[in-house]
Amino acid sequence: MIIYPHLSFDGKAEEAFTFYQSVLGGNFESGFHYFEDIPGAQIPDEEKRRIMHVNLIFSPDQQIMGSDSMPSAGHQIHMGNNNHISLGVDSKQQGKEFFEKLSEGGEIESPYQKMFWNAYFASFKDKFGVSWMINYNLKENEE
Repeated sequence: MIIYPHLSFDGKAEEAFTFYQSVLGGNFESGFHYFEDIPGAQIPDEEKRRIMHVNLIFSPDQQIMGSDSMPSAGHQIHMGNNNHISLGVDSKQQGKEFFEKLSEGGEIESPYQKMFWNAYFASFKDKFGVSWMINYNLKENEE
């Protein structure tokens, strides 16, 4: 398992991550992914170029992930909810177990489910108010 920070912004993720790279170095895993890239999604024009996902990679075990909020979906960024502990788990089952245990008594934002980027993903706050993300990237021929 890998644990890394996930930072959330209100429309400034691309600017922030470009700045972080200029200071810290590293490489973007696969560039910037925008909300307009979501297949079949109805995204307001003013949110299409907001960042859905970005990884700034320093080494195989060190990275910073980030995204922008989506106001049309009710997301609001406040100091305190703008970062998550993100778990890159070793198996789909491990992700499910961590999700079920960590989210118990908390507030689920996105349940642990298969996503269009070929992964299982969840986001939630635990019963202590700590924000978490869990991601498992499916391997070839895995559902």
